[in-house]
Amino acid sequence: MDDDTEDESKVGFLWELEGAAERLQLVRADLMVEGSFDDAVSGVDGVFHTASPVVVVGCGGKDNDVQETLVEPIVKGAANVLRSCARAPERARRVVFTSSCSCVRYCHAATLNESHWTDADYCKSHNLWYAYAKTVAEKEAWRLAKEHGIDLVVVNPSFVIGPALGPRPTSTILIVLAMLKGELGKYPNTTIGFVHVDDVVLCHVLAMEDARASGRLICSCDVAHWSEILESLRERYPQYPIPTECSSQKGDDRPHRMDTSKVKALGFPPFLSVHQMFDDCIKSFQDKGLLQ
Repeated sequence: MDDDTEDESKVGFLWELEGAAERLQLVRADLMVEGSFDDAVSGVDGVFHTASPVVVVGCGGKDNDVQETLVEPIVKGAANVLRSCARAPERARRVVFTSSCSCVRYCHAATLNESHWTDADYCKSHNLWYAYAKTVAEKEAWRLAKEHGIDLVVVNPSFVIGPALGPRPTSTILIVLAMLKGELGKYPNTTIGFVHVDDVVLCHVLAMEDARASGRLICSCDVAHWSEILESLRERYPQYPIPTECSSQKGDDRPHRMDTSKVKALGFPPFLSVHQMFDDCIKSFQDKGLLQ
């Protein structure tokens, strides 16, 4: 198991965060190694499990590659963290698990709420492997939480957009950078919810600290097709070679809306707008020298 806790290129920016010198401790762990999170969760008040590989435009590999690089780390990682929490001599008061709206939106309802679950077989048939893996992982997390008596709250964010925290963009904003630089010949044929990373953080804090929070919490602003998003970006950022042709990928473009009344009932403020999340994202790219 590699030890990245002292790799300045990967974790150096974390030590620059406010309060890091006083409160931050980095512990080596591996999603695929049973028990490797035991030390990290020992004696803590709460656990946030956010780690997950993300593939946002196809997987580009054979089925066994998808299993090894995406499905297994997502599913086994969630199970390993939950089992470590269950083994801890002093249990965390609550575990907050970062799931995804991808575990909600692949079903036949027009308006989706926390009661809806993605059809895993549908995802397999359309090669939607991230949604498949996150759905299987969340269901396993709920099974383990029930089996071990863990107070689990799940946050289901949609497509996360906003400023990059680290020196290099990761996860969902990589696709945004690729489209702005003209590195994608076609944009995804996807209708999806979008959410500002600041709102995702706030929702996780609420899930941990508000005793009323329970079950699943959908965290999403507006739902739109990528064609709508890019049309707006072309108008506001004409200097970038944003693709104009849509992918022929099927199965990911069904119109829907996300019902966020549950999290709003807990006092969650209005979601930051799609314009703001993309503006903040692009400004961070510019500030880091990733875009001119």
